[in-house]
Amino acid sequence: MGASLERTVNHLTERFGIWVATCLIGIGVVGSAGCSTATQGAKTAEPPVVEVVQVEQKDVPIYTEWIGTLDGLVNADIKAQVTGYLLKQDYTEGSFVKKGQLLFEIDPRPFQAVVDQGEGQLAQANGQLAQAKAQLTQAEAQLAVMEANQVRTQLDVDRYVPLAKQQAITQQDMDNATQNNVAAKAQVQAAKAQIETARAQIQGANAAVQAVTATVETAKLNLNFTRLTSPIDGLAGMAQQQVGALVSPAGGPVTTVSTVNPIKVYFTASEQEYLDFHRRYSTPATLDAARKGLVLELILADGSIYPQKGSFYFADREVAQGTGTIRVAGLFPNPGNLLRPGQYGRVRTSLRTKDGALLIPQRAVTEMQGTYQVAVVDGENKISIRNVKTSDRVGSQWIVDEGLKPGERVVAEGVQKVRPGMTVRPKPYTAGQAKPVETAAK
Repeated sequence: MGASLERTVNHLTERFGIWVATCLIGIGVVGSAGCSTATQGAKTAEPPVVEVVQVEQKDVPIYTEWIGTLDGLVNADIKAQVTGYLLKQDYTEGSFVKKGQLLFEIDPRPFQAVVDQGEGQLAQANGQLAQAKAQLTQAEAQLAVMEANQVRTQLDVDRYVPLAKQQAITQQDMDNATQNNVAAKAQVQAAKAQIETARAQIQGANAAVQAVTATVETAKLNLNFTRLTSPIDGLAGMAQQQVGALVSPAGGPVTTVSTVNPIKVYFTASEQEYLDFHRRYSTPATLDAARKGLVLELILADGSIYPQKGSFYFADREVAQGTGTIRVAGLFPNPGNLLRPGQYGRVRTSLRTKDGALLIPQRAVTEMQGTYQVAVVDGENKISIRNVKTSDRVGSQWIVDEGLKPGERVVAEGVQKVRPGMTVRPKPYTAGQAKPVETAAK
């Protein structure tokens, strides 16, 4: 009977505290002796052993965390700019490609035929231009002959006029000289008209050459478009169209190439966080310096922390009206191409530091009806239950804003054993005494 009673007392002590256990055993077993007799027996029991930790005071960086989506710094959609059938795929899907590297080929034969036809038309137009220039040269030569002939006939007229007044020549000779001069002048005007006609033909031939040249350049450009090359250095994605498929400018991309080193991470900060951060800095220069000084960490989907640190890239121009958030982008080095567009992760950074924060293990805090309590051990190893106000988490620890002082001892292991006024046997808390690894804002 004595052994059974002792086991019952120990069990209830662990679960409800020593005073309640002794009262229950006293009522149930001792009977008329009452609770006082059991309490007297309990006074001789050993105080329970609890593990305690001192309240630590230190400056703690406060981390804020967001859900992030990874995307390429540059995402180049490779689209067909001419209509044709894919003839060949010249890259390996998922591989790294260089700027200018050939990715796909469209059947070039129809476009080569257009180029050849255009070059033939260009040669014809150049021939017509050369012919018009030759006609101009001929007309200019004829004009020179006509002008020389007209000078001769004018001299005859000038010589015959005084002779006719002296009746040294016949009137017929004078009339002939005058008519010859008029005819020579007409021939000069006709030669000048031929020159203007030749010049107009040259202008028209030049226009034809320019038009055909433009047609040939367009045909050559379309011929070059049959070679789909990468505009950037980056990671090439899966082919969206296979060899033999008909592609056109109206269709979707045949693949996408993304610059992934560095890689961009998008996350959305609340408007309140945005305003709070900006109001800490009085000038654009200090704000810009603070942004550049942000060190971003990326927590991957498996919970591991990406070893490379990121930096602030930009904040969007507007706050989304529907969500009250602003989109922010960070850049992370990605030398091994571990990170890929479309991945999800958690982005965190320290936006502020809490000076002189008081830290205790999370397991030392008990929540009861919205109130947080800790068991404090005084200098006489007696327990007092104290309400505290907690704020942010630091790894496995709480930051306590009110209710504790630096250096005080709180129960971290065995909180369920203690009650106010109880004497305990404290020993140092060891389990879970890890250093803080992160701080998340509440």
